[in-house]
Amino acid sequence: MLDKNGIAKRIAKEVKDGYYVNLGIGIPTLVANFVRDDISVEFQSENGVLGMGPFPFEGEEDADIINAGKQTITTLPGASFFDSALSFGMIRGQHVHLTILGAMEVAENGDIANWKIPGKMVKGMGGAMDLVASAENIIVAMMHTNRAGESKLLKRCTLPLTGVGCVTKIVTNLAVLEVTPEGFKLLERAPGVSIEEIQAATKGKLVVEGEIPEMQI
Repeated sequence: MLDKNGIAKRIAKEVKDGYYVNLGIGIPTLVANFVRDDISVEFQSENGVLGMGPFPFEGEEDADIINAGKQTITTLPGASFFDSALSFGMIRGQHVHLTILGAMEVAENGDIANWKIPGKMVKGMGGAMDLVASAENIIVAMMHTNRAGESKLLKRCTLPLTGVGCVTKIVTNLAVLEVTPEGFKLLERAPGVSIEEIQAATKGKLVVEGEIPEMQI
C-alpha cells in the first residue's frame, strides 16, 4: 500500500519530456518532487506561475512565491509569473499536456467530484472547473477509500460534480486504474495489495484482465 508520497512518485512516471503540467491542490503538488532529472517539464499553477520546482526546504521559504493551494514553492530558472487571465487562457486554450487533480469521488465513466461536500463551507469551485473542461489528459491522485473506509471509486458520484466523463487515469494508495467504457480497468497493484483487496474497495465496475503487475516505484 502506498502513502501520499508513493502516489505522487508513481504519477511522476506519467510525466513526459517537454510536458506542460498543471498540479492541483493536495497530493498532486508532491509530484514535482519526483520527476526525473533527465527530462524537461514545466509545472503550471492557475494562480499564475509557470516553472514551479520542488517544495522549499524548511527555513528557505519565500512567502511571496506560492501555488494555487497557498503553499510556498520554489521556482526553476526561467520561471515566469502572470495574471489569472493569462493563466486560464493557457488552460482553456489546451496548452497544458497533463492535469493532475485530487478528488473526493470518481465514477466509472470518468466523472469527477472534487470541490464540494454539501453542508460544508467552501469558497467555490476554483480552477478545477476550467481544468476538467479543457484538459484531455487528467490523472486523479487520491486515496481509494474515505476515512470511514467507504469507496471513493463509484458507479456514480454522489457529491456535486466538477466535470463529466473527463478522467483518464487514477492512481490511489491501492492501484493504478484506467477509465474505460467498460469501467475501471486495473493496470497495476500497489506493493503487497491483492486484487481481492482492490475489488473490495471499489464500488464501481472493476475490469481485471490477465495478470496484474505490482507497481514499480
